[in-house]
Amino acid sequence: MNLTSQQRQMVGTVRDLAQAEFRNDAIKYMDGTFPWDNMRKLAKLGVLGMTVPEEYGGMGLPVFDTALILEEIAKVDYVTAMAVLGEAGVQTRVIATYAPEEIKRRILPKVCNAECILAICMTEPHAGTDVANYRTNAMVKNDRVILNGTKTLISRAPEAGMFVIFTRIDNKPGREGIGCVLLESGTKGFAVTANYHTMGGENLHEVQFTDCELPLENLVIREDGFKKLLTAFNTQRCLNPSISLGLAEGAFDETVLYVRDRQVFGKPLAASQGVRWKLADMYKDIEAGRGLLYRACATANPFPDPFLSATAKIFCNEMSIRVTSEAVQLHGGYGFTDEYLVSRLYRGARYGSLGGGASETLRDLIGKKIVTDLQRGDGILGFSDELAAIGE
Repeated sequence: MNLTSQQRQMVGTVRDLAQAEFRNDAIKYMDGTFPWDNMRKLAKLGVLGMTVPEEYGGMGLPVFDTALILEEIAKVDYVTAMAVLGEAGVQTRVIATYAPEEIKRRILPKVCNAECILAICMTEPHAGTDVANYRTNAMVKNDRVILNGTKTLISRAPEAGMFVIFTRIDNKPGREGIGCVLLESGTKGFAVTANYHTMGGENLHEVQFTDCELPLENLVIREDGFKKLLTAFNTQRCLNPSISLGLAEGAFDETVLYVRDRQVFGKPLAASQGVRWKLADMYKDIEAGRGLLYRACATANPFPDPFLSATAKIFCNEMSIRVTSEAVQLHGGYGFTDEYLVSRLYRGARYGSLGGGASETLRDLIGKKIVTDLQRGDGILGFSDELAAIGE
């Protein structure tokens, strides 16, 4: 796939910034410190407004361009890449698509300028993928919405200016009862109640809502919330694996340079056939993941094909674990230390298959699609109009 001159320029600018300024400072964010300095630098380039429509100060970039930029940041800094994903992912799309005009004009320009960090609240202590069993509930009372419940494993909770919360509406049971509300930080009854430090370096949090009163306009999705959530998550299933791809690429780059220079028994480590075979397998895996991911991104109109994005996500998530693990192995004992980048990339890689749809859930989705839709002779192009169009 050939990039346009505009895409090359944007990717090159982000790559230069990440390699020159993020790479050496990335270790200081491993204690859970939020990368404010990096976010402000990226805001100046327009990166935080990648997916914000142009009328609200953003760039309105397609999924593919957004994935390319996340890939570059992830090569050197998992924590910053995840922070950027929070501004470019589902939460921004929910506000841009469903929020009232007043909220869009007030919040989205602040997202572009790093003045408002967004957090999405989905997982509950007893329900992650099992959305139908959410207990958090928003009761509509005249012109107000009263929110109660608990969400957990939430990124950026202390820093966020607005929370995009998927919740039950009026205690309606099942998936049909799921909707979405917006809550601004400082709302009475809202509290961050727990902190969990992750092996990737970022912090996750538990948040509680106790009789939080919200204006009715903050109820941005009242019907078909589950369906709208899944549609938006097809985009997330391209952006999440773009970080996995970047982590693998970064670890591969570090490893190639290391084995060229590392002397073992009087020869470079790269002189060993066994090492070169490992590098070949790492490269093969990365290129296979890149092909799947870029193809999935190319189907976005505006959302990517769910079947292909799920396939790309599973492969890139698991490929990243393999490649970064091999990078640690080839660095020997140094690869096990915090000071070496490959160690941090390896830990970040482990998150991919947990967030944005677990691999087990997505495998089941893919399997059902195959059993239901594949016809003899159709091959892969028989699955959807989007895929067929790519083959034309």
